[in-house]
Amino acid sequence: MSVASAVFGYFSAATERSTSEFISLLIGTALAAGGCAAINQCMEIKEDAMMDRTSTRPLPSGEVKLFHALLIGLITSIAGLGVLAWGTNLSAMLLTLGVLVVYLVFYTPMKKTTHLSTEVGAISGALPPLLGYVAATGSLTVDSLNGWLLFGILFAWQMPHFMAISWMHREDYKEAGFKMLVHERNGPARTALKSFLYTIILIGFTYAPLWIPGNEVSLWYLVLNSLLSVYALYHAVRFLNPNNRDTNARSLFFSTILYLPVFMILFALDRYL
Repeated sequence: MSVASAVFGYFSAATERSTSEFISLLIGTALAAGGCAAINQCMEIKEDAMMDRTSTRPLPSGEVKLFHALLIGLITSIAGLGVLAWGTNLSAMLLTLGVLVVYLVFYTPMKKTTHLSTEVGAISGALPPLLGYVAATGSLTVDSLNGWLLFGILFAWQMPHFMAISWMHREDYKEAGFKMLVHERNGPARTALKSFLYTIILIGFTYAPLWIPGNEVSLWYLVLNSLLSVYALYHAVRFLNPNNRDTNARSLFFSTILYLPVFMILFALDRYL
């Protein structure tokens, strides 16, 4: 998803595109994302072993040694940064480094201390489309408002997505000692409400291009985005219902997975064509 959203940002930028630059973005982002995931699993072996959904991962299951996993994580992360610096530009590389720092230095430790870690993690998850945009434009100072709009869209999208996950795996997270909103006072209702509010924000961001100077939004974008918005809002409203919340959370989760790639294609095509 990190690679896909970086590609989304790249093709959303209104600049000339280079094949070598695009390939460098793909390889660099994939290496950095893979390295980040490996290092994260090195940091959470104990917690992963406690949860059914992660207990079979290579480290807690003993299939891979900690030293090897850490070495692979560091090498691939550094290689990814190097590929981005060489094949795209320094700004894109620095944004990728920011993703790694936010995710590993702040988000991962915060999961044990506060439910607000979800918002911090969403920052790192929202940076890939911005770095893809910067890889195409060369700098945050070039039409940067559109790039930050992509950041906002991905940030808002992650909230209903992860609120659904936190409900579906609430017992696992509790067993591992992760602080989730669902475990707080009135947690179920607050989790569903946060999901709904961020869905509203997400929809608002998708219509923001109408008011950004220099943007041209097609009629077919408005029509299809309206259909997508209704689809997203429908599942967020269902999650508010305290009855059948397990079913509704799963439905919301899968709706977010479907929503994002469809919207990314729609948004990028509207800019590209």
